[in-house]
Amino acid sequence: MTAVVALLVAGPLVASAAGLACRARSRLRDTITIGSLTAVTALAAWLLIAVERDGTIAVRVGGWDPELGIVLVADLFAALILVVAMATILVVEIYAIGQRRTAWGADPQLAGPLLLVLTAGIALAILTGDLFTLFVAFELILVSSYVLLTHQGRRGQIRSGMTYVTMNLFASTLFLIGVAVVYAATGTVNLALLAERIPELPSELQWGIGLWFLVVFGTKAAIFPLFSWLPDSYPTAPTTITAVFAGLLTKIGVYALIRFNTLTGMEDLGPVILTAAGITMLVGVAGALAQDDVKRILSFHIVSQIGYMLMGLGLFSVAGVAGAVLFLIHQIPIKTVLFLVGGLIEEHEGTSALDRIGGLSARQPLLAALFAIPALSLAGLPPFSGFVAKLALVEAGIAELAMPIVVVSLAASILTLLSMAKIWLGLFWGTKPDDAPRIVTPTGDTRSGLGRRLTVGATATAVAGTVAIALFAGPLWDLSERAATDLLDPVAYTNEVLG
Repeated sequence: MTAVVALLVAGPLVASAAGLACRARSRLRDTITIGSLTAVTALAAWLLIAVERDGTIAVRVGGWDPELGIVLVADLFAALILVVAMATILVVEIYAIGQRRTAWGADPQLAGPLLLVLTAGIALAILTGDLFTLFVAFELILVSSYVLLTHQGRRGQIRSGMTYVTMNLFASTLFLIGVAVVYAATGTVNLALLAERIPELPSELQWGIGLWFLVVFGTKAAIFPLFSWLPDSYPTAPTTITAVFAGLLTKIGVYALIRFNTLTGMEDLGPVILTAAGITMLVGVAGALAQDDVKRILSFHIVSQIGYMLMGLGLFSVAGVAGAVLFLIHQIPIKTVLFLVGGLIEEHEGTSALDRIGGLSARQPLLAALFAIPALSLAGLPPFSGFVAKLALVEAGIAELAMPIVVVSLAASILTLLSMAKIWLGLFWGTKPDDAPRIVTPTGDTRSGLGRRLTVGATATAVAGTVAIALFAGPLWDLSERAATDLLDPVAYTNEVLG
């Protein structure tokens, strides 16, 4: 399986170079992109099966000692998130290929190859076993995502892109300083070795390191008060780019927070993390309620939902971390599909402003159904996946007697339901206003019918994936609980890496 782990990172990079080399030949470029994403999704599924059966897999790149070299590590946590991430990117690229056959698509010569670079960065961030390679992975994600965000050259995209890159460069600078401090204090940046050495440091230094990386990864994850770059950046990008960003980029920051804090035993930071979680939930959902545009509402909900994952981490219990893992699995496809539906609405209506559409359920009942399912799941209503994940977190909070965060999480869920109702009332009920924009249909494009089938089919597939998470919530909870146990007691992880 060592070759599989390496291919998950190297494969998309090679495919990206091939896609750029034949970027003018659309069919070949799209075939390379879809073929490589299908392959890495299948490899990720194969890796999950192997890890679930045989345990953690570690790959020493170049055969170097872990203290000096790069190590790729696939444990149950990494394998679970990896397969969901790769499948999500595949679905979005199918949507993107369909959308490029209309007037709404991103530049096809750049979007596909750059998405593969982003895929490689995400895979590397999930699989890496040392802090410096994690820094490299974040930079790979940053460079590709910045180009994807701004490559159309619109003024709003450039402005918001500058905010995005400035905040992330700030986080990257802090990250690099943190890596230097950790290396000076412990003599290594390998996570398995840090799991042994950081708990031996003086408590003040442990606190300093923990808070420093909470800011670093918290900026990537868009927690309060480090989220201001997100609501302005995401709505300006093409739908497919926003969908990938919403589903994955902030979640990789959460992944890094869970990985680092559990491995290094930062339980003392629990109250700080829980406080940040509660404020993040409330500020995010309050921002969503104040908006009147679908993309901006959903962008603020990205922030709010991050708070639930922080809640599970801050409890530092098996049930809490397992709830955070399950919530992460649920959130990646949910946020992606909501933005995909938002893109379909914008394509059909010419806008995503709530006060300029109305009556969409009568004109487009399929869109209404595709929106309703993930929206109800986001709000945490049964029997959808959001209910299962939030119930797990609430039960974990009650078990730890952390009643303030439980109350905040329930309040945020009610407010989330209100914001979803606001979208439903604005878009799907009532009648279309007289001053609504006229829909412009692309002309001279004989493939627009195929494009429509691809975009709607990809969105429906993503919705089906969210339903599948609810249907298989029991097995997924068992896997999440096992992953949480390994995270909080990383003996198997360290033994496999240092072996």
